[in-house]
Amino acid sequence: MTDTDALYAVTPLDGRYAGRTAPLAEFASEAALMRARVRVEVEYLLALADLDAVGLDLTPDERGALREAYEGFDADDADLIKRIETEGARGYDATNHDVKAVEYFVREAAPERSHPWIHFALTSEDVNNLAHRLLVKPAVETVLVPALRDVRDALVEFAHDYADLPMLARTHGQPATPTTFGKEMAVYAARLGRAIARIEAAADDLAGKLAGASGTWAAHEAAFPDVDWRAFSRSFVDSLDIEYVEPTTQVNPSDDLGALFDAFRGANGVLTDLSLDAWLYVSQRYLGQQAAKSETGSSTMPHKVNPIDFENAEGNLAKANSDLAFLSAYLATSRLQRDLSDSTVKRNIGAALSYCLLAYSKLGDGLRKVVPNEEVMREDLRETPEVIGEAVQTILRREGHGDAYERVKELTRGERVTIDDFHDLFESLDVDEGVREELLALTPETYTGVGGDIARDA
Repeated sequence: MTDTDALYAVTPLDGRYAGRTAPLAEFASEAALMRARVRVEVEYLLALADLDAVGLDLTPDERGALREAYEGFDADDADLIKRIETEGARGYDATNHDVKAVEYFVREAAPERSHPWIHFALTSEDVNNLAHRLLVKPAVETVLVPALRDVRDALVEFAHDYADLPMLARTHGQPATPTTFGKEMAVYAARLGRAIARIEAAADDLAGKLAGASGTWAAHEAAFPDVDWRAFSRSFVDSLDIEYVEPTTQVNPSDDLGALFDAFRGANGVLTDLSLDAWLYVSQRYLGQQAAKSETGSSTMPHKVNPIDFENAEGNLAKANSDLAFLSAYLATSRLQRDLSDSTVKRNIGAALSYCLLAYSKLGDGLRKVVPNEEVMREDLRETPEVIGEAVQTILRREGHGDAYERVKELTRGERVTIDDFHDLFESLDVDEGVREELLALTPETYTGVGGDIARDA
């Protein structure tokens, strides 16, 4: 697609953001689905040929030519399949059926004596459910998970580099016990790491079926009752590096895809939280942004450097999760044995994953452009000395002061206090001098617990 063509794309995934979603094209495009279907048809034919009952002998050269049909699959092959489906080609009338068009395409690479065995006793869903999983699994493993790991790596780097940088925390939007910037990034890194593990587990559990028109192998059994078709199907699906599912109806119920989509929604929830917090940190000037000289932040306010990458990530994560929730719910249902609505819906899997990838890419850009503003963070802490109140009342409780909480509350709640106000309180307390010195040493900048250690463990 040229730059001009991209301007006329129906969706931004193939237009404005085509460069960012391109890594998924080999797994999410219609041509990719064609190629995967060809692979299933070819490998199924070869598996049949290995059955003594079938009696189909294929030479090594013939087997190689069949595998080349998908291993060397190119744009011309995709175009031929589409023409067979929509207008007819190579002596075939238009099928108006995408899987039948693939069957006829495979005939072009197969010796004529094997033609009766292509798509033998299969229903289209036997091919489609395996083809989709042959695409989704590597898309997750080679594109999406690495993109997520890049974000996690950036968070870990922040955690280590700024492990001890003190920062005011806010609960309910109000000043709270200080933390460190590194520790906050470590929390996100840990959450994202767990989310990635759930995605990887769900991808490993993707499961396929091959059981005929109603899930009973009826046609297979009618033709060859002495073959253990259940064992054959299990072996065949396993050979594609996909888990085997049984029993099914005509359709694979797609519970496995739902689990994967839900796992992605979990990761996207973590990253939405991160995007919102990063945006707020920029707003508070806790994070400074690198300003590109050629960029425009506002059409009317020349001074602005907007957190556009975090905003873009937030929007696309929301779009992705909306689509993933729809797919997860919709694909888990099918009228009676099946209805065809799942077929058109599954064509949107690639779009949902593309919105994920777009968001991960934008979030990564945003993280690379920001730098913690240490002086702003420290100044904010110095201006909110009331946050050491927790430490004060806790130490006094340790010393047996039953009214510790109430005394600190009276001094600080809803009041603007200074560190000197605390020092006056400490001087009035009936405590050992060692305890008084301990209290006098408290500062918001040093009251960060083991935040630094937590960050370094990321």
